Amino acid sequence: MKIAVATEDKRASAHFGHCEGFTIYEVHGDKITNKQFIPNPGHRPGYLPKFLKELGIDVIISGGMGVTAKELFAENGILVVVGADGRIDDLVEKYIKGEMVSTDRFCQH
Repeated sequence: MKIAVATEDKRASAHFGHCEGFTIYEVHGDKITNKQFIPNPGHRPGYLPKFLKELGIDVIISGGMGVTAKELFAENGILVVVGADGRIDDLVEKYIKGEMVSTDRFCQH
């Protein structure tokens, strides 16, 4: 499984589209086997869900995102978890353990 976390200074970004970049975690079972940072290639309507799909991402974790982005991620087969707040490594560990639940609060603008 590959998890992308919208990252801002090693913390979850409040809005995935305007984040500094994405920290990509490769997970096998309950272990993180690889981690890398990829700079945000730029916020353009509809681009980031496709970009992350091409990287093989299964899950996106972010502080927040818009409803349209959520729908585009769903169309690309990527699970969306919003409402994340805190250090990215801690958030991924929580997700792996099944301790993180999406708030399902999406930006309406």
